[in-house]
Amino acid sequence: MGRRKRQNYITIPHQGTKPEWVQGVSTEELLAANGTNVGALGSVEIAYSLETIARELDGRCAKGAAEGIAKPRVLVAGYGEDAKRTIRACSDAGIDAYAIYAECDRQAAYVRIAAGAVKVSEEFSEAVFSNSYALLTACESCGAQAVLALDEDLGCDRHFCGLSEAKGVKVFRAIASSTPQSGWLVCQGTPVVREAAWRKCPSCGLMFDVATLAAGHFRCPGCGGMYRMSSSERICDLLDAGSFVEWDRGLPQADPLGFPGYLDKIETTCEETGLDEAVRCGAGTIAGMRFALAIMDSRFFMGSMGSVVGEKIARTVERATEEHLPLVIFTASGGARMQEGLVSLMQMAKVSCALSAHAQAGLLYVSVLTDPTTGGVTASFAMQGDIILAEPHALIGFAGQRVIRDTIKQELPEGFQSAEFALEHGLIDAIVPREELREKLAHIMAIHEATSKHCMLEDGVSLSYAAVSENLSGEGGTYNTVTYGMFPQLKRAFSVASQRFMTTKPKQARPSLFGKSKKQRASERRLEALLRGGFYAEDGILLDDEADGSSESDEKRGVGLADRARKRGDAARVDASNDAWESVQLARNTRRPTAMAYVREFVDGFIELHGDRSFADDGAVVAGIGWIGSHPVTVIVQEKGADLKERLARNFGCPQPEGYRKSLRLMKQAEKFGRPVVCIVDTQGAFCGTEAEQRGAGNAIADNLIAMAGLRVPIVSVLVGEGGSGGALALALADRVAMQEHAVYSVLSPEGFASILWKDRSRAPEAAAVMKMSAREVYDMGIVDDVLPEGEGPAHENPEVAAAFVRGYVVRALEELDRVPVSQMLEERYARFRRL
Repeated sequence: MGRRKRQNYITIPHQGTKPEWVQGVSTEELLAANGTNVGALGSVEIAYSLETIARELDGRCAKGAAEGIAKPRVLVAGYGEDAKRTIRACSDAGIDAYAIYAECDRQAAYVRIAAGAVKVSEEFSEAVFSNSYALLTACESCGAQAVLALDEDLGCDRHFCGLSEAKGVKVFRAIASSTPQSGWLVCQGTPVVREAAWRKCPSCGLMFDVATLAAGHFRCPGCGGMYRMSSSERICDLLDAGSFVEWDRGLPQADPLGFPGYLDKIETTCEETGLDEAVRCGAGTIAGMRFALAIMDSRFFMGSMGSVVGEKIARTVERATEEHLPLVIFTASGGARMQEGLVSLMQMAKVSCALSAHAQAGLLYVSVLTDPTTGGVTASFAMQGDIILAEPHALIGFAGQRVIRDTIKQELPEGFQSAEFALEHGLIDAIVPREELREKLAHIMAIHEATSKHCMLEDGVSLSYAAVSENLSGEGGTYNTVTYGMFPQLKRAFSVASQRFMTTKPKQARPSLFGKSKKQRASERRLEALLRGGFYAEDGILLDDEADGSSESDEKRGVGLADRARKRGDAARVDASNDAWESVQLARNTRRPTAMAYVREFVDGFIELHGDRSFADDGAVVAGIGWIGSHPVTVIVQEKGADLKERLARNFGCPQPEGYRKSLRLMKQAEKFGRPVVCIVDTQGAFCGTEAEQRGAGNAIADNLIAMAGLRVPIVSVLVGEGGSGGALALALADRVAMQEHAVYSVLSPEGFASILWKDRSRAPEAAAVMKMSAREVYDMGIVDDVLPEGEGPAHENPEVAAAFVRGYVVRALEELDRVPVSQMLEERYARFRRL
């Protein structure tokens, strides 16, 4: 038999000395009363038997006798077999045990054997059995003096235990819920507030106290659904405590249409909500950085945009421009306010003009879309931010879903007009959970404002990733953090079928009676070729049509095309010292670090920004902002993917037109804020296909080149793998260009070159040598400025060393370019390519 785990508690048997209630007696006294050596146990908890609990509760029954309570009464917080065993054990100990149940479990065995039962919900969910409101309401309903918690997390929730104590209800936690005779631990706690205010979750219907919700950023602890936050709740959750100063409160209302009852309804809404309009404006700080803020509040006319809303937002933008402040607007609106007619519509133009002046001043505007953001707000300032963030699952759209459905006479797809839908279609930069929003906004503002003379931390410290991180993790924080602390939240999945139904195994697909078709086999060969780097996107050429005839063991051992050529007797065509072909094979090695590996290695605080703002987000191009050393930078990389699933999602690193348009958008943003651009290039080439041509692949690359030629900030590019044709050049028209020693750069793939000129793709190794595509040869031609070592072996054998060389080169280049005037930098950039 194995050693028994040391017990850190003792059980007080019902035959032992009756102890006083635990609040009045120390642990040592309780242990001594039962003949236990304290020193032998060290730190312990007291575990009571049910009989002892019955005696402790029995003294309270005198008062309850007048109300018909003859025996101690407890509420069992659990269900199923564990609850049934506990109820039976309670009965044996002389305790009336009451059960809680969902309507669908009315006839469950544990409910039928209980002394009584209280229905707490219609549908079953695990979350309801640990919901504070449901349990406290059930205790009040049945007169229970204590709660027996079968869930350990519930017993450890100090806030719930504190609320229970305030109601005169004790909480005990089972040592082992399957064996109630093992004993029960006393649970104590301190409520954040004595009188809880409760709010119903709009998703699962459970009630939670506001303190729990505030500490959890108003996300339902039961199902994870999002509560709509008021402007006050948003301020308390986001800003440094006590930093908010409100602007322009109490502007006079207008009734441009003389709409019947409109002003009376406004007055009533003001009294009900405590607001003066559907937006609150002012200034505050996050991590010591001051910024202007506007927060729309859907409680006031559904956040609709009337003339006063437009005026308040416009004034806020104008003041932000005057004081050189970054701006953040939280949108929550149903659109234009119908009672004000065309005047409401004009607010879209008014705010847009104010934002244009703010942008021309080189200032940051971040738009945060919350649920709901629709109509005229979506069609104006909500979508005009330099960066557009959204909360998960927020409704985002222009036209109403009913209008769209009636117009097209079709059902709308699942998830239509959600934040996730907008992200997939490239309309927003990122979806940020509420618990991460404060940190994200702080780092976004720091990166954008680091080049500005007008923004520093309140204590005078210069902006940096480390300084902002320290301020975020230091003392203080938001009002909610200070008030409610960081007490643990109950994070239980909302599961209708949890522990109740067996999942069925998925049916296995039947194999075809006729085997694989020729088309299927060709498709599989193409995929295999892509995985080992054997397909060139811009050429549209499969590099190894004879894959069926090649040895499977060769592919598993990674034998390249050159070795197979030798097997076919073509050794004369392959030079053993062909460095270019060796580099081609190494650049295509699937174990070679991808571009994102370098980003993770040396870009601090990287924040990915998605989408081209018009069609889609291309996974083959990853773009965002971060810090390299002390330099705030825009980072744009071509990413192939680290495994098969990711490669498929990223189209094997072959960018679509929207990928190049995303990169162009981020370059223009970098130019606005005077921030350098760092590109990491690794692509076979731009994706070629009918859809790419329809969406203007050539136009997208051309737009990148013309923009990069005149971009008024430094550009540094590093080729870390394949540099395939125009698809690579679209991120390599730069002031400084370097290649890793085993990277390649070419106008065409070696296979495409051999096929076009010699009508023989097997001469690819020879073509690689002829094209001079190795890093050293490209350097000798004056096309790149430096060749970066990868360490003792290729980059995939020592990725950290390879990354250190890339980082060192980028930092040196940025420091050099930082000292060069813009006009001189542009002249040198032109001269660099003019001489080729």
